Amino acid sequence: MQITLDSSPALRERALTLQTAHSTIETPVFMPVGTQASVKALDSLDMRNLGAHIILANTYHLYLRPGAERVAQLGGLHGFCNFPHSFLTDSGGFQAFSLAQNVRYVEDGIVFKSHIDGSKHLFTPDKVLEIQYLLNSDIMMVLDDLIALPAPQQRIEQSIARTIDWARQSFAHHKRRREEGAAQGNNIFAIVQGGTDKLLRKVCAESLCELDFDGYALGGLSVGEPNLEMYATIAHTAPILPIDKPRYLMGVGTPEDLIEGIAHGIDMFDCVMPTRNARNGTLFVREGRLSIKAAIHKDSPLPIEQNCTCHTCTHHTRAYLHHLFKAKELSYYRLASMHNLHYYLELVRAARRAILSGSFRAFRAAFYAARNAEIPQYDGCVF
Repeated sequence: MQITLDSSPALRERALTLQTAHSTIETPVFMPVGTQASVKALDSLDMRNLGAHIILANTYHLYLRPGAERVAQLGGLHGFCNFPHSFLTDSGGFQAFSLAQNVRYVEDGIVFKSHIDGSKHLFTPDKVLEIQYLLNSDIMMVLDDLIALPAPQQRIEQSIARTIDWARQSFAHHKRRREEGAAQGNNIFAIVQGGTDKLLRKVCAESLCELDFDGYALGGLSVGEPNLEMYATIAHTAPILPIDKPRYLMGVGTPEDLIEGIAHGIDMFDCVMPTRNARNGTLFVREGRLSIKAAIHKDSPLPIEQNCTCHTCTHHTRAYLHHLFKAKELSYYRLASMHNLHYYLELVRAARRAILSGSFRAFRAAFYAARNAEIPQYDGCVF
């Protein structure tokens, strides 16, 4: 992966250009979540029309169904989905957290009990990468140990020790595969854990930075801790990571979370929130959120948001979307998801333009002013 820093290295907020085997990605970037090789309610043409150049898919889910070998036989994720741009695949570490009742940690890795048929599967650092090679993802996440917060200090320390050990195994395995002439288009990212403990985050980050990963992620956030603690953790940890490598905040989050992450040098984001909230009737607008299920919209000739250029806003009214939602028409899910993803993608594109023009702090202030909210105050807050 070729990486270009487009903004001044003196700024915390950054703009990068990433060149993978399948696309050019300008950061800050939001990655729509297509866990099972599909962004819910949308297809690959929708994603291309939205201007998405990278989508997230999930190793655990695709391994179970339809199977990594089948995806490989059908052209990898790009051929299987008919999406020509980049894919990032998560390792399964989050599923060990979210499906905890079906998980057992062992010395070699994680034993999963399939949520589909109850069969058992061992995920090791090496196996997780081998699955992702078959998927042919452009960016592969290593196996990590993600825990909920708050957590006992001993459990957090165990998490970072296990995460560092697995990262070292993953790096060595990937290096061997590249020396064999394989995995040339597959990039590998490490994941920093440590809860909201700044010292443990530093220990984990510095240990991982001793290895030359293609990028680094912050994991284990937005898992139960207060937002201000999450922001302070990001502000503390991001500057420890290499300035010449992408920084990815995993599974986060709200528009406010994206703005605060960008303010502290985060380059990449993903979250199910835009599509999940769309399906539940919540739409994102400049002033915050709009509930399309509210009766006030049933006669409204307005689009979801004035001046929005998405397909939904340029073709349909709030009244129509309110009707579709109430009638449980399937087309609602597509139209609402398209708007919310357009909102997220345009938010990070606007942030990039502000960074390149030297006006990000004014952009950040205007973002909160439109919501009639103050810039959050926390340890590490940028002014």
